[in-house]
Amino acid sequence: MNFIGEIAGLATSFLFAMTAIIFTKTGHMVGSQVTNRIRLLFGLILLVILNIILFREPLPFSAGSSRWIWLSLSGVIGLSLGDAFLFQSFLSVGVRLGTLLLSLAPIFGSIIAWALFGETLTPLQITGIVLALGGIGWVVMSHEEHVDTPSGLTRRGVIFGILGALGQAVGLVLAKQGVDGDFHPFQANAIRMLAAVIFIWVWAIIQKEASGTITTVRKQPQVLWLLALGALVGPVLGVSASLLAVQHAEVGVASTLMALPPVIILPISHFVYKEKVSWQAIAGTLLAIVGVAVLFLA
Repeated sequence: MNFIGEIAGLATSFLFAMTAIIFTKTGHMVGSQVTNRIRLLFGLILLVILNIILFREPLPFSAGSSRWIWLSLSGVIGLSLGDAFLFQSFLSVGVRLGTLLLSLAPIFGSIIAWALFGETLTPLQITGIVLALGGIGWVVMSHEEHVDTPSGLTRRGVIFGILGALGQAVGLVLAKQGVDGDFHPFQANAIRMLAAVIFIWVWAIIQKEASGTITTVRKQPQVLWLLALGALVGPVLGVSASLLAVQHAEVGVASTLMALPPVIILPISHFVYKEKVSWQAIAGTLLAIVGVAVLFLA
């Protein structure tokens, strides 16, 4: 039985968990918006280099126009707008609830993929998704926020969180159409990243924040190494793995397996940062693992 899509989804979660740790640090150093703009730019540069080495062209110009359209839309909606809404949700309602709202992405993705492209899930797959998302939600809700995290559950923050999850879901559904067949994830990712970089930097110029972004980074040049590392792990390897996942698995299954970073970060927080892990978090982790097992059995 072929588990390429499921394994790629799990790999995506591991890579995104590592990226979250790196970009949390850079976010404290230069801010989340600067981090977002620079990480996408570095991601595009690294992908261009990889495409030159592997395929002898910086971008997949030989790909059909339909792939460019699907993947460009996916990049703008998923990588630019989705992440922007997610960051704003974190600011309004905190990382814990923002992450919980992001867990709606697999549900949105399954509904959209079914409505637009007729993609269906088996009862066993639905059971696995429900168990995994329940475990993820349990882990997230068991984690206590830091004192300086906004505690007010504002309507705006909830709306941003839902829009962030919707953006992630739509981005994955569109990406699945763009990688249909045997199109290489690195090539697909380069198209997505190019569209996202153009959109986010044009928007920064319109908002008159582009020069401020460059100035902020120049004042702390040491952050560039962390941003480059984070870009390699997340926007390059992580996003490419996510494209491989949706290429070989249903959107609902793939996006559920990609939603596991809160569970993966748990042992890191305990053993590396010496944070206390509650029994609820452990129970949620076990439930999520059962859900993942069911998805593989399905």
